Amino acid sequence: MSPSPHPRIGSGNALADEILCGGFPANSINIVMGLPGTGKSLFAEQLVFANAGDDRPIVYLTTMSEPLAKVLTYLQRFAFYDEKKLGTAVIYDEVGPLLAKDGIGALLPALEETIRTNSPKIIVIDSFKVLHDLSPSVSEMRRTLFELSGILTAYQTTVFLIGEYSDEDAQRLPEFAVADGIVQMLRNPLSTRDERFIRVLKLRGSRYLEGLHGFKITSGGLEIYPRLVSPDVPEGFEFRDRRLTTGVPGLDDLLGGGVWCGSMTLLSGPTGAGKSTIGLQFALEGLRHEQRSLYVNFQENPTVVARALHNLGFAVEDARAQGLYLMYASPVELQIDSLIVTMFRMIAAEGIQRVVIDALGDLVMASSDPQRLHNYLYALTQQFAVLGVTSILTFESDAGSSEAATSAPGGRFSYMADNIVMLQTQVRDEQMTRSVTVLKARGTQHDLRVRPLEITASGVRVG
Repeated sequence: MSPSPHPRIGSGNALADEILCGGFPANSINIVMGLPGTGKSLFAEQLVFANAGDDRPIVYLTTMSEPLAKVLTYLQRFAFYDEKKLGTAVIYDEVGPLLAKDGIGALLPALEETIRTNSPKIIVIDSFKVLHDLSPSVSEMRRTLFELSGILTAYQTTVFLIGEYSDEDAQRLPEFAVADGIVQMLRNPLSTRDERFIRVLKLRGSRYLEGLHGFKITSGGLEIYPRLVSPDVPEGFEFRDRRLTTGVPGLDDLLGGGVWCGSMTLLSGPTGAGKSTIGLQFALEGLRHEQRSLYVNFQENPTVVARALHNLGFAVEDARAQGLYLMYASPVELQIDSLIVTMFRMIAAEGIQRVVIDALGDLVMASSDPQRLHNYLYALTQQFAVLGVTSILTFESDAGSSEAATSAPGGRFSYMADNIVMLQTQVRDEQMTRSVTVLKARGTQHDLRVRPLEITASGVRVG
C-alpha cells in the first residue's frame, strides 16, 4: 500500500506507519484505546519524541490517571527519551489538580491557555476517559466534548486522546463519533508470555492495513510487526522453468528431477526420521550453487545445529561465510509476527533464495488463533512464490502415516504445499528402518514408490 499524499504525522515507528499507510492525518483527532497495561501511553510518548523538533512544541497533558512525576520517571527508561527536548520541544503538564478542584469544566480553559501559550502542533491528553468519571451527567460530557472538538478543529493541531476504553465504550461514548482515527491496543495473556496486538479501527479519509498486528515492548519503545498479507495478484504469471537440487542423494529422482524454483515442500514424519537433517542438506546444497540459504529453527539450540553442520562437513563460520544464515527462536518465547518480519527483512537484505523452517509444529503451538496462523502460512507461501524463494517446512507427525502427513495443521495446510514428502519409521526384526514417499509433487510426474531412507555419517540418502 502506498502512503496517502495528504500531510501525515508519523508514529515514530516505521512499521506502524506502514500499517497507517504513512501515519496519522495531520490536524486530526485520534483515540488510542486499550485496557490498562496494553502500551497506549508508551505508543503516544514514542510518537511525541519522534515528532519533536525546533518548530512548534508538543504538549502532553496528564489528567487524573497517573501523577506527572511518575509518568516522567518511567519515561526516562526508554531509549527514545531525549532530556534535551523536555521543556522546550516537548512540554509535559498536568490538569489533574484543576479537574479535582473544579470538575470537568476546568479542562476547556486549561486547554485554551495551553494553546495560546505554546501554540502546539500536537496535543496528547492522557487519560481522556477519566473525564467521564468527573462529569456530573452525560449531557455535560457531550457539551464539553462538542466545545473541545470545536477548539481543536479550529486550531492547526493533531490531537491524541488516550484512554482505558473497552469495545463497549467504543460503541457508546461520544468521542468515538468525532474521532478521525481510532487505534486499539490489545493484550492476550498466555501461560508463558503475553501476546500484544495493535489494530486500526478507523482512519478517516485514509487507507490502512486492517487486522491484528503484533508488537513487543522493548527498551527502545514499541516494536511493531505488520501482519503478513498475500502479495498483489500479478498481471501476468511468470513460470520459472528451473529445478533446484535438494542435496539429498536419490530424493531428486523421486521428485522428477528436484523441486521447482519458488516451490514449497512440506516434509512430514515422526521424530528421528531425518527431517531436520534433510532441511540442513537442502540449505547447504544452496551454498554449492551460490544460493544464499536461511535455516530457521525452533527446536535445536545453536550448539546442536553447529554439531549437525559439522557432521555434514561444514564448520559454522565457513557455512556463514558462504551464505548460510541461521535464525534460532525458542518455542517458549516464539512470537510469529516478530519472526515473520525479521525473516523477510533478512530475505530482502541478503538476497536469500532458499528457506528452511524447522518446525511447523512449533508455529502451531505458539499461535493462539488457528485461523490467524492459517492466513499467515498461506500468505507466507504466496510471498515466497512471488520472490522466487524455494522453501522446505518440516512437520512432526505422530506415526508418519499419509493421513497425519496431509493434516498438518488441522487439515488445512497440505493444499498450500507444492510437494509433500512423507518420512516413515518402522521396526522390523528388532531393528528400526526408515522410508520415504513423495505423496504430492505439483506439476511433476513423480515416483510414487516407497523407498528406503538411510541416515549415514554424511547425511540422509534415499536407498
